[in-house]
Amino acid sequence: MGKKKIVTKSDEGTEAAVAAPVKIASAKKRVATGTLFVQSTYNNTIVTLADAKGNTIAQSSSGAIGFKGAKKGTPFAAAKVGELLAGKAQILGMSEVGVIVKGVGSGRESAIRGFTSKGIEIASIKDVTPVPHNGPKPPKPRRV
Repeated sequence: MGKKKIVTKSDEGTEAAVAAPVKIASAKKRVATGTLFVQSTYNNTIVTLADAKGNTIAQSSSGAIGFKGAKKGTPFAAAKVGELLAGKAQILGMSEVGVIVKGVGSGRESAIRGFTSKGIEIASIKDVTPVPHNGPKPPKPRRV
Protein backbone atom coordinates (compact mmCIF):
# COMPACT_ATOMS: atom_id res chain seq x y z
CA MET A 1 0.00 0.00 0.00
CA GLY A 2 2.81 2.42 0.79
CA LYS A 3 2.79 5.79 2.47
CA LYS A 4 0.02 8.21 1.67
CA LYS A 5 1.08 11.66 0.59
CA ILE A 6 -0.75 14.77 1.68
CA VAL A 7 -0.44 17.59 -0.80
CA THR A 8 -0.41 21.06 0.76
CA LYS A 9 -0.28 24.38 -1.04
CA SER A 10 2.15 26.95 0.19
CA ASP A 11 1.74 30.74 -0.11
CA GLU A 12 3.51 30.84 -3.45
CA GLY A 13 1.07 28.39 -5.00
CA THR A 14 3.54 25.53 -5.37
CA GLU A 15 2.56 22.15 -4.06
CA ALA A 16 4.69 20.44 -1.44
CA ALA A 17 4.19 16.72 -0.83
CA VAL A 18 4.43 15.72 2.81
CA ALA A 19 4.41 12.05 3.87
CA ALA A 20 1.59 11.14 6.24
CA PRO A 21 2.57 9.62 9.59
CA VAL A 22 2.58 5.83 9.54
CA LYS A 23 0.63 4.09 12.29
CA ILE A 24 2.62 1.51 14.18
CA ALA A 25 0.70 -1.64 15.06
CA SER A 26 1.21 -1.55 18.80
CA ALA A 27 -0.86 -3.16 21.48
CA LYS A 28 -3.29 -0.55 22.72
CA LYS A 29 -4.53 -2.79 25.50
CA ARG A 30 -2.94 -5.70 27.29
CA VAL A 31 -5.01 -8.88 27.41
CA ALA A 32 -3.89 -11.66 29.76
CA THR A 33 -6.52 -14.29 28.93
CA GLY A 34 -8.83 -14.85 26.01
CA THR A 35 -10.72 -17.30 23.86
CA LEU A 36 -9.62 -18.90 20.61
CA PHE A 37 -12.44 -19.91 18.26
CA VAL A 38 -11.54 -22.48 15.60
CA GLN A 39 -14.11 -23.09 12.86
CA SER A 40 -12.92 -25.90 10.63
CA THR A 41 -14.83 -26.96 7.53
CA TYR A 42 -13.86 -29.24 4.68
CA ASN A 43 -12.90 -26.22 2.55
CA ASN A 44 -11.37 -23.70 4.97
CA THR A 45 -10.25 -23.03 8.55
CA ILE A 46 -11.19 -19.77 10.27
CA VAL A 47 -9.53 -18.87 13.58
CA THR A 48 -10.70 -15.96 15.74
CA LEU A 49 -9.03 -14.60 18.86
CA ALA A 50 -11.28 -12.85 21.39
CA ASP A 51 -10.85 -11.33 24.83
CA ALA A 52 -12.56 -12.59 27.99
CA LYS A 53 -15.78 -10.69 27.18
CA GLY A 54 -15.97 -12.17 23.67
CA ASN A 55 -14.89 -9.09 21.72
CA THR A 56 -12.86 -10.03 18.65
CA ILE A 57 -9.21 -8.99 18.79
CA ALA A 58 -7.78 -10.75 15.72
CA GLN A 59 -9.07 -13.08 13.02
CA SER A 60 -7.56 -14.96 10.11
CA SER A 61 -8.28 -17.85 7.78
CA SER A 62 -6.44 -20.15 5.41
CA GLY A 63 -7.68 -18.16 2.43
CA ALA A 64 -6.57 -14.85 3.97
CA ILE A 65 -3.01 -16.15 4.32
CA GLY A 66 -2.82 -17.02 0.63
CA PHE A 67 -3.84 -20.64 0.26
CA LYS A 68 -6.17 -21.31 -2.66
CA GLY A 69 -8.56 -24.06 -3.63
CA ALA A 70 -8.29 -27.46 -1.96
CA LYS A 71 -5.15 -26.45 -0.04
CA LYS A 72 -7.22 -24.17 2.24
CA GLY A 73 -8.75 -27.17 4.02
CA THR A 74 -5.44 -28.90 4.80
CA PRO A 75 -3.97 -29.27 8.28
CA PHE A 76 -0.80 -27.45 7.13
CA ALA A 77 -2.79 -24.33 6.23
CA ALA A 78 -4.64 -24.48 9.57
CA ALA A 79 -1.34 -24.71 11.45
CA LYS A 80 -0.05 -21.61 9.65
CA VAL A 81 -3.22 -19.71 10.66
CA GLY A 82 -2.71 -20.78 14.28
CA GLU A 83 0.91 -19.62 14.24
CA LEU A 84 -0.08 -16.24 12.79
CA LEU A 85 -2.69 -15.59 15.47
CA ALA A 86 -0.32 -16.77 18.19
CA GLY A 87 2.11 -14.07 17.10
CA LYS A 88 -0.63 -11.46 17.35
CA ALA A 89 -1.59 -12.79 20.79
CA GLN A 90 2.00 -12.49 22.00
CA ILE A 91 2.07 -8.84 20.93
CA LEU A 92 -1.03 -8.25 23.07
CA GLY A 93 0.60 -9.98 26.05
CA MET A 94 -1.76 -12.95 26.11
CA SER A 95 -0.54 -15.91 28.14
CA GLU A 96 -3.53 -18.25 28.40
CA VAL A 97 -6.51 -19.07 26.17
CA GLY A 98 -9.56 -21.26 26.22
CA VAL A 99 -10.26 -22.97 22.90
CA ILE A 100 -13.70 -23.50 21.35
CA VAL A 101 -13.70 -25.80 18.30
CA LYS A 102 -16.54 -25.99 15.80
CA GLY A 103 -16.74 -28.06 12.63
CA VAL A 104 -15.60 -31.38 11.20
CA GLY A 105 -12.66 -30.34 9.00
CA SER A 106 -9.13 -31.68 9.09
CA GLY A 107 -7.67 -28.44 10.50
CA ARG A 108 -9.25 -28.69 13.95
CA GLU A 109 -6.32 -30.07 15.88
CA SER A 110 -3.50 -28.63 13.79
CA ALA A 111 -4.74 -25.05 14.25
CA ILE A 112 -4.52 -25.53 18.02
CA ARG A 113 -1.07 -27.13 17.75
CA GLY A 114 0.15 -24.23 15.63
CA PHE A 115 -1.18 -21.78 18.21
CA THR A 116 0.55 -23.52 21.13
CA SER A 117 3.86 -23.70 19.26
CA LYS A 118 4.49 -20.04 20.18
CA GLY A 119 4.31 -20.79 23.92
CA ILE A 120 0.77 -19.74 24.84
CA GLU A 121 -0.93 -22.10 27.29
CA ILE A 122 -4.35 -23.65 26.73
CA ALA A 123 -6.72 -23.68 29.72
CA SER A 124 -9.52 -25.75 28.15
CA ILE A 125 -10.73 -27.17 24.85
CA LYS A 126 -14.47 -27.29 24.17
CA ASP A 127 -16.16 -28.81 21.12
CA VAL A 128 -19.39 -27.08 20.07
CA THR A 129 -19.90 -28.79 16.70
CA PRO A 130 -23.63 -28.86 15.97
CA VAL A 131 -25.01 -32.41 15.84
CA PRO A 132 -28.50 -33.04 14.44
CA HIS A 133 -30.81 -35.02 16.72
CA ASN A 134 -32.87 -36.57 13.96
CA GLY A 135 -31.38 -35.28 10.72
CA PRO A 136 -33.22 -33.95 7.68
CA LYS A 137 -36.60 -35.27 6.58
CA PRO A 138 -36.21 -38.11 4.03
CA PRO A 139 -37.54 -37.54 0.51
CA LYS A 140 -41.05 -38.71 -0.37
CA PRO A 141 -41.29 -41.96 -2.38
CA ARG A 142 -41.31 -41.65 -6.17
CA ARG A 143 -44.65 -41.80 -7.94
CA VAL A 144 -44.42 -43.56 -11.29
